[in-house]
Amino acid sequence: MTTNPPRSRTPKRITPAQSSDFPGAGDSSGASGLAARINLGKLFKAESANYFLLLGTTLFLVLFGLIMVLSSSSVDSYLDNAGFFGGLLRQGMFAIIGVPLMLIVSRMPLKFWQRIAWPALAFSSFLQCLVVFTPLGYTIAGNTNWLTIAGVQFQPSEMIKVSLVIWLGMILEQKKDKLDDWRHVYIPVFGVGGGSVMLVMIGGDLGTVIIMAAILFGALFFAGVKIRMLAIPLGVGVVGAVIVALASSNRLTRLMSFFGEGCENLSGPISTECWQPLHGTWALANGGIFGVGLGNSKAKWSWLPAADNDYIFAIIGEELGLIGAIVVLAMFILMAIAFVRIMRSTTTMQARVSTAAVMVWIIGQALVNIGVVLEILPVLGVPLPLISAGGTALLTTLVAIGIVLSFTRGSEHNKEVA
Repeated sequence: MTTNPPRSRTPKRITPAQSSDFPGAGDSSGASGLAARINLGKLFKAESANYFLLLGTTLFLVLFGLIMVLSSSSVDSYLDNAGFFGGLLRQGMFAIIGVPLMLIVSRMPLKFWQRIAWPALAFSSFLQCLVVFTPLGYTIAGNTNWLTIAGVQFQPSEMIKVSLVIWLGMILEQKKDKLDDWRHVYIPVFGVGGGSVMLVMIGGDLGTVIIMAAILFGALFFAGVKIRMLAIPLGVGVVGAVIVALASSNRLTRLMSFFGEGCENLSGPISTECWQPLHGTWALANGGIFGVGLGNSKAKWSWLPAADNDYIFAIIGEELGLIGAIVVLAMFILMAIAFVRIMRSTTTMQARVSTAAVMVWIIGQALVNIGVVLEILPVLGVPLPLISAGGTALLTTLVAIGIVLSFTRGSEHNKEVA
């Protein structure tokens, strides 16, 4: 009987010619391609369900917003010699920048937000000072809230919102054991944070001031500050808002028109202050349950001012009907649920407070915008987040959501950078 000789355990040598048979072997481009695939997989690795819930609703609203901006701005864009797609191209450019920026921001560690909190608030407040105290500020409809530098126009007040989100989380994390002492609440939050809000109030943008004040109070509430401690500053804020509203003839007229003053007689010429809310209501009524069809709005034919911005919800109701309006509301409710779930899963005060501040900002502003269109609230001039036209607002909102997404990466990551 013959036996086969034992096989050698010495590995075979592969010649350079044979190495071409193996993908990526002996080829630097193959190795780099494999590394690229690994890095890409790391970037989009499986995150928590809360991460994808918030990311999914955000991307849906951004895409939906681009479609509605195209529809609502096409006529005005054509009249401005920008073509029917001018509004879409402008908003789409900011979306192309904003979505990747949001994903990049979502990779930032907790320590990063602690480090940039003060510089971010100081820089954005400095830009707002340029708006209200220098000729660089630009006024629209009685509000000095835009800054023009080298032909580029943007709103520093939107940057202050993001800065407040970061700064409030950081400062309340430091004060978490002293929130029963009014000095550790009033002095930093209403002294420093309230000071940045005052800069916006000087410019006269009452709608933005209300949203920023809601961010301050919302952060304090979800940090666990007792309601009785918030009563006094809340009362002072309400009185201040009334004084600011009465101090401007433009705001006072809009406020009076909300209560029906001068808008009763529709048989004659309609005043400027009544024109926008009335045509917004008529657009919603024209839509009915199923709408007149995407792109078939009559109000956008120069009948409804700010159709692609403050009153885009009226165009949604007209073209997509009650069903379309309910879908928008449902998406913001779903986003609110995502925020609450993230708040409940976070392990640090900073993450919880910053998430709460972003939730109050986005969901609160959405409710205010929709309330204005439905004539539940007076005209305040705030856009519908992620949907209305407006580059600065879209970018800053996406960055704020990116900050919240960074908190969903789990407590293990936060422990590493703490």
